[in-house]
Amino acid sequence: MVCDPLVKYLLGCGVFLGIFPELSRQNMYIKPLTNLYKYCTIYQVSLQKETLEEIMALYLALKEIWRNKGRFLLFSMVIALITTLVLFIAALAGGLANANKQFIEKLDADLLVYQENVDLQATSSRLGQATLRNARRVEGIAAVGPIGFASSTIVFQDGREAVDVSLIGVEPGMPGDPALLSGSGLRGKRVSHAIIDSDLAASQNLGLGDELIIKSIQGTEEEFYALEITGITDQRQYFFSPSIIVPLATWDRIRPQASSPNSSAEVVFNLMAIKLLNPADGEVIAESLAQQVAGIEVADKQTAILAIPGYTAQQSTLNTQQGFTLLIGVLVVGGFFQIQTLQKVPQIGMLKAIGSTNRAVASAALLQIVAVTVIGVTIGSLGTLALSLGLPGNVPILFTGSSVAAAIALLLLIGPLGGMVSVRLALKIDPLTAIGVSS
Repeated sequence: MVCDPLVKYLLGCGVFLGIFPELSRQNMYIKPLTNLYKYCTIYQVSLQKETLEEIMALYLALKEIWRNKGRFLLFSMVIALITTLVLFIAALAGGLANANKQFIEKLDADLLVYQENVDLQATSSRLGQATLRNARRVEGIAAVGPIGFASSTIVFQDGREAVDVSLIGVEPGMPGDPALLSGSGLRGKRVSHAIIDSDLAASQNLGLGDELIIKSIQGTEEEFYALEITGITDQRQYFFSPSIIVPLATWDRIRPQASSPNSSAEVVFNLMAIKLLNPADGEVIAESLAQQVAGIEVADKQTAILAIPGYTAQQSTLNTQQGFTLLIGVLVVGGFFQIQTLQKVPQIGMLKAIGSTNRAVASAALLQIVAVTVIGVTIGSLGTLALSLGLPGNVPILFTGSSVAAAIALLLLIGPLGGMVSVRLALKIDPLTAIGVSS
């Protein structure tokens, strides 16, 4: 017979409505069955009971959302707000991390060398020319570049607000000298040339050939130095400041220091960037360096990034905030759908009395939870995108594909996880007790 399970289901519905005519107004659950029966009869389509249950679960879930769209839209907006908060926390974590580590992460180097016993802190490390020469003699090393770090300020003669920058000294052509987007780069070891990152160029409307005025404290006096921009590189922030990259000798001359610079003194820098002939030999070369060069500590770039002051604590704090926000989302979703289930006890009891299985009831509840969660996450994601476009450029947020995908996946999971309580409650409903036939 065509639609045997469906016929039995419809007979059950008719018997139920005949016994309890006062519930016949609940025909929103029966009408789709009759329409489906007519379709199956006309087109000779046979449905199994499991298929029928899945169709009914989907219909009931979407039908209730449509009939109570105001309530469900309001709750979707709550999920949207949670989504916005989670995505912004993830973007803030990425932006702060990027502003802290960007220069180190983009170094064309396999190993970094610091002075020993400084806990891989670049600002505390001091290395000299003898250490540089000894490192270059170690077998397996392609190139060694000295790098110096300092903080300075750009001042503008047209009255614009001064900008704090990271002043970085490198040896031209060696690891540390960045790849360029435009320009010719550093043309000598002592020239007053500078490479700036693209963020600084865009924010201050600077270009090739422009002159920068660097303010530096020499002893107790303010000194000003002019640098010509000869190259623009990609974003290279260090310690939350845009970078200006100059030859190491120039850096040693203009960097802030306790006394006036002595041109005959040896240039002391902070770390060495090492490029290997074979990057796979990193651990072996690190051990060789430690044995052959005295007074140093060797680390890979990831270890050096984790040692940046405040980096690990900062990321742990933001990740904890994101975790608690997701936990709050689970509790909010669970509470809402539990209340929804308690309000629908008679309807769920009626469905069970006319033959609906626990599988159909659970599927309807889960589909409804998933649908509302997807709507909320979609609204929240679009809202976050719109808000991010309106934020000023100095706000340190960074949306990456991996972090956004992970956050959205977790947000889509909070609905089913939070709704498990309401599903369990729906499965425990006794049909006769729910409709008042049995106490």
